[in-house]
Amino acid sequence: MVDVLMVLAVAGCVAAILGALSWLGTRVRRRGVGGEVMGPFEEIWHPAAHRLRAEIRVQEARVMPTPPQGGKRNGYGGDATL
Repeated sequence: MVDVLMVLAVAGCVAAILGALSWLGTRVRRRGVGGEVMGPFEEIWHPAAHRLRAEIRVQEARVMPTPPQGGKRNGYGGDATL
């Protein structure tokens, strides 16, 4: 009887961990954040994901800033468009 309870306890712990990771993955995808949170788990199942995340970071760094509102550059006169 003790062996059955131990097996059930281990199975319950594994199920709880898998459920928590599934919930966290769904929440991260819905909010669009969490590359740093889910990254290690994603790399376990998809090793090429590391290169993909690095490429995404590089592309995010290349985004050009939007011109300020009001059509002025740097707060001085003149239109922002050339």
